[in-house]
Amino acid sequence: MSGSRFFKGVGLSVLALSMTASMAVAQGGDKKGDKKPAEDISDRARNVKPELKEAYKRWLNTDVDYIITKEEKRAFLALQTDEERENFIENFWRRRDPNPDTEENEYREEYYERIAYANQHYTSGIPGWKTDRGRIYIAWGKPDSVESRPSGGSYDRPSYEGGGSTTTYPFEIWFYRHLDNVGDGIEIEFVDPTGTGEYRIARNANEKDALLMVPGAGLTTAESLGLSDKGDRISGYNGGSGTNFMREQDTPFRRLEIITALQRPPQVKFGDLQTIAGGDSGVLDNNPLPFDLRVDFFRQSEDRVIATFTVQADNRELNFKDVGGLQTAQMNIFGRITAVSGKRSGIFEDSVTTNATTEELIELKDRKSVYQKAVALTPGTYKVDVVVRDVGTGNRGIVSQGFTVPRYDEKKLSTSTMILAAKLRTTTERDIGSAFVIGDAKVIPNLSGKYKQGQEVGVYMQVYNAGIDQTTLRPAVDVEYVLFKDGKEVLRQPEDWSGLSDSGQRLTLARLLPTDRIPTGDYELKVITKDKVGGQIVENKGKFTIEK
Repeated sequence: MSGSRFFKGVGLSVLALSMTASMAVAQGGDKKGDKKPAEDISDRARNVKPELKEAYKRWLNTDVDYIITKEEKRAFLALQTDEERENFIENFWRRRDPNPDTEENEYREEYYERIAYANQHYTSGIPGWKTDRGRIYIAWGKPDSVESRPSGGSYDRPSYEGGGSTTTYPFEIWFYRHLDNVGDGIEIEFVDPTGTGEYRIARNANEKDALLMVPGAGLTTAESLGLSDKGDRISGYNGGSGTNFMREQDTPFRRLEIITALQRPPQVKFGDLQTIAGGDSGVLDNNPLPFDLRVDFFRQSEDRVIATFTVQADNRELNFKDVGGLQTAQMNIFGRITAVSGKRSGIFEDSVTTNATTEELIELKDRKSVYQKAVALTPGTYKVDVVVRDVGTGNRGIVSQGFTVPRYDEKKLSTSTMILAAKLRTTTERDIGSAFVIGDAKVIPNLSGKYKQGQEVGVYMQVYNAGIDQTTLRPAVDVEYVLFKDGKEVLRQPEDWSGLSDSGQRLTLARLLPTDRIPTGDYELKVITKDKVGGQIVENKGKFTIEK
C-alpha cells in the first residue's frame, strides 16, 4: 500500500338556552281579571355575544390571515373581553419571536415589512397582499432567487417541460431552498395570462404557454416529431410532452401537494420540546432516547461563523411503523442556542423521517439516522440544548452542550473543524437546498467514528488565509496527513492539491481514505497545515475505529 495511493479526491363550549312560556297567576285568586297575560319572549333581554371591534377584525382577517392557525383563530374568536384579546395578540407574536430576550420582535417587524412590500410591488387592481405572490411573500418571506420574465415572449422549454420553443405569457419562478413542512428546493411558478400584472400561481408548466390553444404552434419536441398529440396537453394529460423526463417536483400530484402546503400557515412547532429544552419539564423520561450531538465551525465572513449542529441517533432506538407499505420512524428535533449572557441566539426545529421496506428493515436498524442544521453565529461562548422525540413511542432525550465559536483572524493561518465523514462527495443539482452541504461538498459526519473495513473514511476541512505562491500558482502551505495506530505512525502522505477547490483565501481539503487494506483497530488521523511564508502550523486531529 503506497502512500501516494492512500487518499483520493472526492375553545369555548356552546351554551344551549331553553326558553319556555309560562302563565303567571295573580296573587289575589283565580278570576279571569286577576290573571296576567302570557309573557312575550320577544321582550326578554337577549344573550347576544358582542361583535368584534373593527380593529380586532382587521387584525384577524387581514394582518395575520396567512399565518394564524385554525386552532389559534378558534381560540381568539372564543375570547370574551378586549383584555383577553390584547393578551392573545401579545402572546401570538411572542411565540414567533426568534429572540424574545430583546425588546424588538424581529419576526413581527419583518412580517409587517413584507405586507408593505407586497402592497407596493404586487398591487394590480386588488391590494398586493391579496394576490398570490403577495400571499406567498407575506407567509414565507423573500425567495432565495427569482426568475422574472415580465414581458413573456419567446421561450425555449427545458427538457423536463418537453423541449421545443413557444411564446409565453409574463411569468415568474420563485425558488426557496427550504420551507418548513413544504420541502427542499421548492419552485413556485406565477403566470399573468391577462397582462394586467396579476400573477396567479400555476398548477402546471403549460399555464404560461400562450400558444397552447393555437393548433400546430408552440409544439414540444415529442409533438413536433409526431410522437404525441397537443390535445393531450390541453386536456391536462402530459403523457407525450416530456413526462418521461419530468422532474419529481413537476408531477401533477407533487405540484398540488406543494400548493396545498403553501396555503397552510407556517407552523409554530414542538412547543412541548421547547419547554423541555428550557429546563421546565422536571423528569424527562423513564426511557430517554439516546443520541449524539456534534458542533462544527466554518468561517463565513469577518464576524460570522457557520456552526453546524449534527444529531445522530441509533435506528435500533427508534420505533418503526408501517406507513403506506414502508416501515417508517419519525423524530421531532428541537434545539435552542443561548449565549453565555443568557440571550437566546437561535432555535431550530424539524421533523426527520427514516423509512425502508420490510426486507430492508433489519439492515436499516444497524445504521444511524443523521440530522444537521447550520446557524450563523458571531464569535463567543454559547450553550445549545437539543431535544429529540421519537414520535412512535414518545420517548425523548436531551443533550445540553457548551461550545465556543472561534474568531478567525483575517491575517492568520487557520482552519475549520476537521470532519471525519461517513459520506463525502461533490454536490449535484439535486443537493440544492438540502442538508449536509458545505461549499461544493456534501459531508455527512460520522459521530460514532466507527467504520466497517472497506468503507471509505471521508476527511473534510477548510484552510483559511493560505497564500498563493506566485511562481507555481499553488497554495503556499504544506499539508500532511499522518495516520497513527496505537501511538505509532503508520502512514504519512503530503497533500498534492489535485482536485482541490479554492474560493478567495479558502482552500477545501476533501479526501477519501480507503480502508480495505487497513487492519481493524483504533486509529488517529492528524492533519498538519504549515504556512511556508510565516511558518505558522495548525494541527487537527480525529479518531476513528475500523471494524470487521
